[in-house]
Amino acid sequence: MSQRIVIDSLAFAREGGLLQGELPVASLTRVLDLLVDSTGCLSYRVQGQMGPRNRPQLMLQLDGVLSVCCQRCLEGIDYPVRVRSLLELVKDEEELTQEEIEDDSKDFLTAQKELDVVELIEDEVILDLPPAPRHDSCTLPEAGRQTEKESPFSVLKGLKGKVQ
Repeated sequence: MSQRIVIDSLAFAREGGLLQGELPVASLTRVLDLLVDSTGCLSYRVQGQMGPRNRPQLMLQLDGVLSVCCQRCLEGIDYPVRVRSLLELVKDEEELTQEEIEDDSKDFLTAQKELDVVELIEDEVILDLPPAPRHDSCTLPEAGRQTEKESPFSVLKGLKGKVQ
């Protein structure tokens, strides 16, 4: 069963709350299918603050290493996780201007009375992971196992030039 850390996002931000610690990779259930190995931990830090226009914000920092599967050779790759997200809390998405929506320097999150921090961390990890991780140089799994198979076209090659 995964660990739960629940906060009231608005109160946490207004009070300048701080949560930090280590989260076992094995507890990130939605991420496990994307990994080769579930050992290790991710360090997290969630800090509440008030931003411009007196809007509550959460600053989320994640650090660690995840072992993802190379899509070419199917071996593990150590992928360094270094996430820095500024999440501005809004009551609903309708209060955002078009200019704010297009601003890539921060993301918006609907304020919640019971925000599950572990789910938020999982969301950020999923967004950070590469869609198709690959080593810089590796071979396909079959490339190392070359067997001498007769080509189905070798029979045709032998018939070439023979006239009946």
